[in-house]
Amino acid sequence: MSRYSRITGTGSYLPPRRLTNADLATELASQGVETSDDWIVDRTGIRARHFADPGVCCSDLGVEAARNALQAAGRQASEIDLIIVATSTPDMVFPSAACILQNKLGVAGCPAFDVQAVCSGFVYALTVADAMIKTGAATKALVIGAEVFSRILDFTDRTTCVLFGDGAGAVVLEASDTPGIVATDLHADGKHVGILCVPGHVSGGQVLGNPLLQMDGQAVFKLAVGVLEDAARAVLAKAGRTEADIDWLIPHQANIRIMQSTARKLKLPMDKVIVTVDQHGNTSAASIPLALDSAVRSGRIQKGDTLMLEGVGGGFTWGAVLVDL
Repeated sequence: MSRYSRITGTGSYLPPRRLTNADLATELASQGVETSDDWIVDRTGIRARHFADPGVCCSDLGVEAARNALQAAGRQASEIDLIIVATSTPDMVFPSAACILQNKLGVAGCPAFDVQAVCSGFVYALTVADAMIKTGAATKALVIGAEVFSRILDFTDRTTCVLFGDGAGAVVLEASDTPGIVATDLHADGKHVGILCVPGHVSGGQVLGNPLLQMDGQAVFKLAVGVLEDAARAVLAKAGRTEADIDWLIPHQANIRIMQSTARKLKLPMDKVIVTVDQHGNTSAASIPLALDSAVRSGRIQKGDTLMLEGVGGGFTWGAVLVDL
């Protein structure tokens, strides 16, 4: 009998500190940087975001999302035999945020590791977990996207610092005799590394290069729209399905214009697109599971729905996952 994986629970967590565009504009003005709610909303669709307090790490956000997902799945942490954390902002150089999170859950023994694919990270991590469950290497997995992007923002650059927020989302993925993860499609192209990056690293106790996010917004937009459509169509082709079979599109929450363009190319109305970018900003690897959990808990997404998850991020990486919930 074939072995598959299904999502059995979702969870998310946002740090309590919420900044509206007006709040952020006031803070930036004190540093001589001008922006406004109208300017941000018009270009991005973002109205607010959450920032973690000093001392709160990626694993702190991730563990709360994981606990919420476990509760939704009716599982205990001790039942989990695989933990994957998608993040670009781990607690430290090493060990992984996944190992730190595993300890915070009070469990030990199962494999735990991070996946670094920036904003595509959750799609990558979900694909890896699905493959491990299909081969029998795992039975119950925690797949988490968690980010504290506020730590790597250049608050003198209004074109980037207004875009991002902190948060975490998680799913419990379990072995099943019926497909839940229907098809996946992953890609990367390293020649685009320079259009979205944090080109710094630690050497000899000092930061070399620039440890803050840099982005060529126009180049990212142009690339993102094309590859997201391609990945979505590739997944549909693998599954033998069409756009008409998609109940909900859950894209990486980067920019409302990218999301609108992707939906248009897939012939999906915006009322079939889960949008949380207005309240969360771009939370990178956390954005898809955050949006998923938000829609599940609000009742919009129901068991039996077919979901298209897709993301694109620095690297450049991109991918999509078709899910029967």
